[in-house]
Amino acid sequence: METDSDLELSLDIHNAVMPARAASVADVLSWRKGVPERLELVAHVEGEPVGEGLVAIEPHQRGRSTATLDVCVLPERRRRGVGSALYRELSSWAREHGCDAVEAWIEEVDADSLAFAEHRGFAEIGRDSRLVLDLAPIEAPIVEPPAGVEITTWAERPELARGMYEVALEAWPDIPGNEDDVVGPYEEWLADELGGAADRPEACFVAVAGEEAVGYAKFHLTEARPSVAIHDITGVKRAWRGRGIARALKQAEIAWAKQAGYEQLQTRNELRNEPIRRLNEQFGYRELPGMVFLRGVLGSPHA
Repeated sequence: METDSDLELSLDIHNAVMPARAASVADVLSWRKGVPERLELVAHVEGEPVGEGLVAIEPHQRGRSTATLDVCVLPERRRRGVGSALYRELSSWAREHGCDAVEAWIEEVDADSLAFAEHRGFAEIGRDSRLVLDLAPIEAPIVEPPAGVEITTWAERPELARGMYEVALEAWPDIPGNEDDVVGPYEEWLADELGGAADRPEACFVAVAGEEAVGYAKFHLTEARPSVAIHDITGVKRAWRGRGIARALKQAEIAWAKQAGYEQLQTRNELRNEPIRRLNEQFGYRELPGMVFLRGVLGSPHA
């Protein structure tokens, strides 16, 4: 994918096929900065763009010989070999870059895409529920951190970034499904986690005890979905869990989003992540069809 027009064509297809994961041009440009090893393609039939795909070795996958795969074909243009052609080309790139497997997220209600993946040997390795909270009917919660803990924002306390990184080092691998993922060096994490187009310092909340960051939570705010604030990570250091810090961070997020005029909050929770699932249920989040995480072999280079 070489031009801005190619990127716009790709996003048009991606957002039409997966509106729940809609992204903006700014989102993609930010993502590219942290993912130099990638291939992005747009498939045309008789000059008409009908599909898009990407394969990438993302920072958290380093050392695992696994790449991220995404293939989207417009529903009315499926079953004509477009998805298979994209899968072969993307697999060839992954093979040339030392990978022997690819991972993909598919919506659990997308029977066609699930069948496509299963026919090619993909197997489910995880599943996320999707949860939403409509903000109009609720009052902004009072933020009630435990004794000795203050909730602030990264905008107010920019010096806390290093402490947030230390939280991430403990919290990220404890999320079910993330056990083998890698949290990169501090500068890389800072650019990837806090420096994207969808990241805003005032929408990143930090729990502080004394001068120590003991937890943080943040939103992903994309121009592609301006009325929705999307929960990113909620993490607390192991020694500080079970004291109500995650609850206070969630209260701060809901109150901020309500005041900022957002209409809805959305999040995804791995089904095995019982603590955060219970917390979201207590705040009144309702469940929607979720996402299936699959791992599969590379496609044959032969048509």
